Amino acid sequence: MSRVCSICNKGQLSGNKVSHSNRKYRRSWGVNVQKVRVLNDNGSTQSVYVCTKCLKKSGKVKRA
Repeated sequence: MSRVCSICNKGQLSGNKVSHSNRKYRRSWGVNVQKVRVLNDNGSTQSVYVCTKCLKKSGKVKRA
């Protein structure tokens, strides 16, 4: 559960890896999440996993 963004709930994706000879087998893509310290509503800090897309957008995450 640690590779899921706590803001947008973005998780792991799955699909096929296709070789040059067109053989297909399953693979998965992980999300680029970073562990950051976030300010809560009551003023305390909490360490959560946040994807880099949510970190870039202003207003989504208040960092401590």
